[in-house]
Amino acid sequence: MGADPAYAEAATAAARTLAERGIGVVYGGGRLGLMGLVADAALAAGGEVIGVIPDTLVQAEVAHTGCTELHVVDTMHQRKQMMTDLCDGFIALPGGVGTMDELFEAMSWAVLGYHRKPCGLLNVGGYYDKLIAFVDEMGEAGFIRQRHRGNLICTETVEEMLARFADFVPPPTVMEIVREDLG
Repeated sequence: MGADPAYAEAATAAARTLAERGIGVVYGGGRLGLMGLVADAALAAGGEVIGVIPDTLVQAEVAHTGCTELHVVDTMHQRKQMMTDLCDGFIALPGGVGTMDELFEAMSWAVLGYHRKPCGLLNVGGYYDKLIAFVDEMGEAGFIRQRHRGNLICTETVEEMLARFADFVPPPTVMEIVREDLG
C-alpha cells in the first residue's frame, strides 16, 4: 500500500471515480496492495474490472478472483500487451519497479506508434516529482523530443487526469517524424 495512507486514499478515490463515470479498469489482476484496492473499490462502486495476470502469480495465489473478467497469460510480456490492447489510456498510481516497467513500456510504445493512447502519472503527494523532473531532464538532454514529452500527463487528481485524457491529441510517432525529416 505504500508508506503514506494518501496513496491508498487516492487509489480508492480514483477507482470509485472511474466506476461512477462508467470507465472500466484494466489492471494487473492482483488482489494485494494498491492493485487489489483499486479492483475492490471499482467493483464496490459498480464498475467493470478486467484483470490480466501471469499464471505464475495465479499459482502464487495472488490473483483477484472477483474481477469482472480475469485473463491468465503465460508471461509478463503477454500481460502488458493484453493490457495495452484492452485499455484506452494508462494511469500509474504511486508504485514500485513493476509500475515503472509498465509505465515506461507504455510511453516507449506510444513514441514508436504501437499505440496512440495517453500515459498518465497520478502524482499523489508529490510522489512522482523527481521522476517528472527526470523525464524533463531527458528532454533537455535531447533524449526525448518535446512533442513526445506530451505523451506523459501528470496530475494530482483522477478528475484532472480524465479531463486531460479527453483533450489528448497523440503527437507524431518517431517514424512519422523521421519521414517528415527525410521528406
